[in-house]
Amino acid sequence: MKQLSDFDIAKMADTEFVPNDDATRRRVRAELKLSAQISVSQLPPPAHVTLDLHQKTEEQAWAEIMNLATSGVRRATIITGASGILHQKFPQWACESILSPYILSFSPINNGSFDVRFRRKRD
Repeated sequence: MKQLSDFDIAKMADTEFVPNDDATRRRVRAELKLSAQISVSQLPPPAHVTLDLHQKTEEQAWAEIMNLATSGVRRATIITGASGILHQKFPQWACESILSPYILSFSPINNGSFDVRFRRKRD
């Protein structure tokens, strides 16, 4: 392995350093080609998701639940906490807001979480 001299280090600091390593270039090209072939958008949404809303504001919780409802996930466990505003608000949101068309059913699991089933996402 080549030892770097002070001149080499100064040269790298003054200009944009581009190593001359064909193996690295081949590996990077292979990884880029692989990522182009497997698109993240082609992956199906998971069947079940757990969403923990502890330490979230109402606005943050609303945004996360709406993102989940529109993502294509079919079932979720939403943890609101046993006491607090989110535990009171979630049933209202599920029944009386623009979130309600996305929810097929929901039921309390325990005092601080809900089992939620979402409608199929229409393409």
